[in-house]
Amino acid sequence: MAMTSRHYYALGPHGFHRIHYTEWGDPGNPKVLICAHGLTRTGRDFDFLAAAMEQEYRVLCPDVAGRGKSDWLTDKTDYTYPLYVNDMAMLLARIDAGQIDFVGTSMGGLIGLFLASYTGTPIGKLVINDVGPRIPAAGLQRVADYVSQVITFESIEKMERFLRTIAATFGNLTDEQWRHMTAHSARQLENGRYTFAYDPGIAENFKMLDLKDIDLWPLWDAVQCPTLVLRGQYSDVLDHADAVTMTERGPKAKLIEFPGMGHAPALMADDQIAVVRDWLLAD
Repeated sequence: MAMTSRHYYALGPHGFHRIHYTEWGDPGNPKVLICAHGLTRTGRDFDFLAAAMEQEYRVLCPDVAGRGKSDWLTDKTDYTYPLYVNDMAMLLARIDAGQIDFVGTSMGGLIGLFLASYTGTPIGKLVINDVGPRIPAAGLQRVADYVSQVITFESIEKMERFLRTIAATFGNLTDEQWRHMTAHSARQLENGRYTFAYDPGIAENFKMLDLKDIDLWPLWDAVQCPTLVLRGQYSDVLDHADAVTMTERGPKAKLIEFPGMGHAPALMADDQIAVVRDWLLAD
């Protein structure tokens, strides 16, 4: 099956905005997998995973508002989890799926956590990649520092070299995967230079935050579906102790830690894809 680009219109506090997503597999397949990306990433991060899953699932990979090919919001204070969760709920309504499985990396994992915690949730299985119910202030500060920077590059090759440095914690990727990630992380400016494909305005809410640990354990305790937690060994966003606690309360998740990497495993390597695939397809 081939990948298809689609979009829909979601409604926020200050009007409609267009959400882009890619779709893989048979559009008539009732078995649906939604993959949600990290804070400054795009849905194209999941191309390798989606290609490996499309025989069993209809796979949908949205660009969250302000990222990738989705619209930037006019009021930057609207970049909040309530809006992201509502946009995802609109996608569920669009595809008319009675039940879905969900994979979320970092920000996408928190979107999945919110969705799975609600009464009557359509999520059947949840995979949370390198984020949890407690987000340490140190990790928040690191994210706040880099997301507010607007860095431009004179060529896509120089952007790739930079991405390989700042995203080294994603794990060992092939040259093809780095090129893929760079191509779909980039937007070209009118002056011909390249920068990252997200609205710098997503940093506005970080500037207003009192940066301290965020506690979402009550949401975690409300989750009842089978859950898999993935963690990079050196992650500064999901502490090892918190990951272990996630196996002991709430949905009592299964935990798998990937050695030699930090925040967040890219889910592009064959061994990481196999972990997700095997768990989702297990009875």
